[in-house]
This record gives sequence, C-alpha cells and structure tokens, in this order.
Amino acid sequence: QVQLYESGGGLVQAGESLRLSCGASGGTFSTFIMGWFRQGPGKEREFVATIGKSGDTAYYQESVRGRFTISRDNAKSTVYLQMNSLKPEDTAVYYCGAGFTYTENPSRYVYWGQGAQVTVSS
Repeated sequence: QVQLYESGGGLVQAGESLRLSCGASGGTFSTFIMGWFRQGPGKEREFVATIGKSGDTAYYQESVRGRFTISRDNAKSTVYLQMNSLKPEDTAVYYCGAGFTYTENPSRYVYWGQGAQVTVSS
C-alpha cells in the first residue's frame, strides 16, 4: 500500500515563499507520475502542477506558472513544490497525488496524501 505524507505548510504573508514536501512509502516511487493539487474553502480540488517519472518534464496551472516549481528526488522518494511570490488566492489545502498518467485530471491519480494547509495573508 502506497502512503504519501505532505509537510511544509503554514501561514505566510503575501510575497513570501514556502516549500511543500511529499514523501512516499510502500511503492516504487520512480514509477509514479506525481502531482500537486489544492482545494480552497468551498471549492473543488484543482490542479497545480505535475512532474514526470524522471523529473525531466513538468506542467503547471497557468496561475502558478513562473511562481511555483515542482521537482522530485527519486532517491529520497520525495516530490517538492517550491512556492514563491505567494498570493492570498493561493490559500488552500495542498495535496500530493501519485498516479500513472501525466495529466491534470485529479481522478487519474491513485494515491493521495492527507493534505497540508497553506494560508497566505494580505
């Protein structure tokens, strides 16, 4: 059974940075496509970024492109989301997901973490 663990969330002011981490156990990490998603209050879960198995390809939601960077370390079974120039509208619970399809569709991800709260104050 694959388990994912997010960490690194918190409360920051607009313009500041945070780095989220998502560690995996119970599977072969390098075989998974990894993605980050977020869910704001009263909103559906939305795609943020995804990264290929080797880390050489990545795709971002337009609103975060240029501010967020997804990366992975297969030796550590960890995927990261570096978030810079944070805005109040980035406030959400952030989830990492693992799957086998390079997609922004959350229904195609098989395993999910418990989520990490990110709050950006203005």
